[in-house]
Amino acid sequence: MRVEDSFYFGKIVRKHSYKGEIVVKLDPDYFELMTELESIWIVQNNHLVPFFMENISYQRETFFRVKLEGVDTEMEADKLMGSAIYLNKDFLPKSKGNDFYKHEIIGFDVIDVNHGNIGKIERVNDTTPQLLFEINNGSKIMFIPAIPEFLQKIDRKKKTITVVTPDGLLEL
Repeated sequence: MRVEDSFYFGKIVRKHSYKGEIVVKLDPDYFELMTELESIWIVQNNHLVPFFMENISYQRETFFRVKLEGVDTEMEADKLMGSAIYLNKDFLPKSKGNDFYKHEIIGFDVIDVNHGNIGKIERVNDTTPQLLFEINNGSKIMFIPAIPEFLQKIDRKKKTITVVTPDGLLEL
């Protein structure tokens, strides 16, 4: 599988035991998918490598303890620490209406009803209390909260997102 055909699912953050178990921190958008999976793709040497899961158990928040097939020692688990985890995009149900997956709207043009095209989404920042669209307009990066009150329409065919922003937000 290629990275272009996949989406970021989470990251291996630590070991759990001397038997090769690892702890995975998931992207919160995909939390429910974890218990449905049989395998995951882990980045190793800039390639995606499939790993089958023998056992999965919920720990807390967005963390799961995972036992991977063929990873049976602490040393084998050490080699995976910090690695990103991906899944095939086809695994996700299609988003509809104004619901979206963060990876699917990267590169979309953002159209403000009062200001026109304000730039392209470079990233969806989820490290803040609310999601933020990071929009590049060529000269600066703008941040717009990805909240229902601002989000008017997502057009997947035209690759646009129409927003209504309050006065002064775009000048910040």
